[in-house]
Amino acid sequence: MAPYILRRLLFIIPTLLGIMTLNFLIVQAAPGGPVEQMIAKLSGTAVDSTSRVGGSGAGDVMAQSEAAKGALRSSAINSKYRGAQGLDPEFVAELEKMFGFDKPWYVRYWLMLKNYATFDFGKSYFRDTSVIELVKEKLPVSISLGIWTTLITYLISIPLGIRKAVRDGSHFDIWTSAVVIVLHAIPSFLFAVLLILLFAGGEYFAWFPLRGLVSDNWHDLTWPKKILDYLWHMVLPITAMGVGGFASLTILTKNSFIDELGKQYVLTARAKGLPEKRVLYGHVFRNAMLIVIAGFPSAFIGMIFTSALLIEVIFSLDGLGLLGFESAMSRDYPVMFATLYIFTLIGLLMNLISDLTYMFVDPRIDFNSREGA
Repeated sequence: MAPYILRRLLFIIPTLLGIMTLNFLIVQAAPGGPVEQMIAKLSGTAVDSTSRVGGSGAGDVMAQSEAAKGALRSSAINSKYRGAQGLDPEFVAELEKMFGFDKPWYVRYWLMLKNYATFDFGKSYFRDTSVIELVKEKLPVSISLGIWTTLITYLISIPLGIRKAVRDGSHFDIWTSAVVIVLHAIPSFLFAVLLILLFAGGEYFAWFPLRGLVSDNWHDLTWPKKILDYLWHMVLPITAMGVGGFASLTILTKNSFIDELGKQYVLTARAKGLPEKRVLYGHVFRNAMLIVIAGFPSAFIGMIFTSALLIEVIFSLDGLGLLGFESAMSRDYPVMFATLYIFTLIGLLMNLISDLTYMFVDPRIDFNSREGA
């Protein structure tokens, strides 16, 4: 097992390199880079997503805005940046130097790889803080959403899926399938709005808070009250995020069990007189859960970095999903590539954990022999 784990860990390096290289090249060809974003700010034409993340990180340049506007020339000059016509070329060159665009693309690419190898992500273009500090600040929110949603989804969906498989075709299976299909058809963000209207003081009840991960006086509370306050704030976001995953996982579990229940070894076990619970949980469960476990990494990563985006916006939860989106819109490249790097690394490690979990569930699986085949 150790050689297999080592090979998988080494395989992460070229995978990360390929993903980062591809995205770097795509970004180089995309219009509206950070220099153009800053020019738009100085000229007052910045879009909302850029203005949302504006901070003191670009304070030196913003302090020169009046001087830059005063340096407009009456005759337009040729410029490779949209909106820079009429700006002093020396000022544009200063912007390029500040963002590192005075260097050729291959030099910037090499510096990025060298720094990322040591987890040095630099500083945000538009926030007065380092990227790693931003990620550390936002990560607990996304991790909280992902862990709790995935855990609750699995705890509900797996027993329900097993029950539906055992009672396939019964009234219980029919009405629960109808509920599952309806829940699966509702987008998580729409369900979040419905929850707010019903339970967060929108129209009817005010049982749960509307925004934030904790209350404003959280630091003044005792530890038991802090835990309760945190869980109180997580109820609606987790409920909204878990709707789609809950339905999909229930159907997947049911189909996996139905497929296993029709196999010969199940008929043999029942013919020997084994109790039904032992047949289900001693034989069928181990085999049927393999495909469910295989989907755990993608489900967990999806909960954190995909489903959480709109949920974070709706419930004002300042997590990684919102950070990555705003960074992409504002062309904050250090934050963009750092979040991509971290997301990819977590995903690859989760895939490795998934393979190791395969062995825990079914010791018959031998990755070393599979690699050698």
